[in-house]
Amino acid sequence: MGHRSDVKLINNGIRTDGRKLDEMRPMNMKVGVLDRADGSAYLEWGGNKVYAGVFGPRDVYPKFLSNPYGSLLRVHYGMSPFSAKHERMRPGPGRRAMELSEVISFAFQNVVQLEKFPMTAIDVHVEIVQADGGTRCSAINAVSLALADAGIPMKDMVQAVSVGKIDGKLALDLNGDEDNFGEADMPVALAHRNQDILLLQMDGQLTKNEIDTAFPMISNACNQIYELQKKALLDKYEVK
Repeated sequence: MGHRSDVKLINNGIRTDGRKLDEMRPMNMKVGVLDRADGSAYLEWGGNKVYAGVFGPRDVYPKFLSNPYGSLLRVHYGMSPFSAKHERMRPGPGRRAMELSEVISFAFQNVVQLEKFPMTAIDVHVEIVQADGGTRCSAINAVSLALADAGIPMKDMVQAVSVGKIDGKLALDLNGDEDNFGEADMPVALAHRNQDILLLQMDGQLTKNEIDTAFPMISNACNQIYELQKKALLDKYEVK
C-alpha cells in the first residue's frame, strides 16, 4: 500500500470509478478459451484481464520429483510486460510472480483431489495480460474455473475477493488506484459450500472489528462470483 493523504478516493460515499463501498467491479468469464490446454478460462474483472490454462494430470520429469501419494499441483503465475498501467513488468518469473505462484497453489491444495492422480503433475499457467488491482484474486477465480473445465476432481469451487480500507472506510474489491493509495488490503479465498477460508493475506492494518465487518462483504461477493463461475461452465455445455 502506498497511502497518500492528498489522494481522495471517496466522494459522498462513491468511489472514483462510480462504485459504492460494498460493490464489486463488473466481472465476465468464459471457459474453454485455449485449444491446447486440458482446461482453460478467461476472466475480465474491472481492468484485469486474465487467462488460466491447465495441463495434466501428466507424467513428472525427472521421475524422482513425483509423489506416490498424489499429484503435484504446480502453478506458474506471470504478468505480461505491459500489463500494468504505470510500469513495464520485467519478463520472466520475478520474486513477486514466484510468491504469487506459491500463494495460488496453496489456496487449492486442500480442494483439488490430488490423491486421485499419484506420480503425476497438474500444471496451471496464469497470465495477467492487463492488471488493475486484485490480480491474485482474479487469478484464483480464473484457476478455479480452468480446473473445473479440465475435469479435475475438486471438493468445491474456489472464489476470491479483497476488502480494503480507503479514506478510513472499508471497501470491497479494490482497484489499482485504491490498492496503491489506500490504507489496507485483505485478499481472501473461500471454498463455496462451507465458506472455508483457503487464503487470507493482509497488507496494511485492519482492526478486529473491521475484519468482522469485512467477512460478510467477502462472503456475499464470493457467492456472486460462484454464480458467475457456474454460469460460465453451463454456457459451454448448453445445447444451442
